[in-house]
Amino acid sequence: MRGLSLACILFAGCWGIQFTDTVEKNAWAGSPPSSKSMKTAGDAERGRAVFNGKGICYYCHGIDGKKGQRPQLAADTTTLINQLNPPPVDLRNPNELRLSTDKQRARAIRDGHPGTGMFPDTTMTNQELLDTLAYLAVLRQEGSSKKP
Repeated sequence: MRGLSLACILFAGCWGIQFTDTVEKNAWAGSPPSSKSMKTAGDAERGRAVFNGKGICYYCHGIDGKKGQRPQLAADTTTLINQLNPPPVDLRNPNELRLSTDKQRARAIRDGHPGTGMFPDTTMTNQELLDTLAYLAVLRQEGSSKKP
């Protein structure tokens, strides 16, 4: 059993390294994809569906990234989110954003963000992650274009 657990950890670690390398090369450096099944660019609309669905990003960051518009959750879940310190970042407020590259954002989504309540998401496919990153870019753009 111990060997199986170690094998799972090593596999997950190798996969994460391979994924990070693929993301860096394909999505941000503009080189051709290593696999025909993986697209090089994310689709923001599909990313919106992941953000507000499978990715459960909206639990903490709000529906469509509107921090004040969280879904109805169980009382204990809402209490836990409200107790996070630091609180979840407002993805539409450029002054609150600490991660400045998609590589950092991808790593925070996959591995969690130390020092925050952001936990790892290992359920998203590579394409869903790229789509979510594309949607986060839309949220940042919408936040930057707001007039003070």
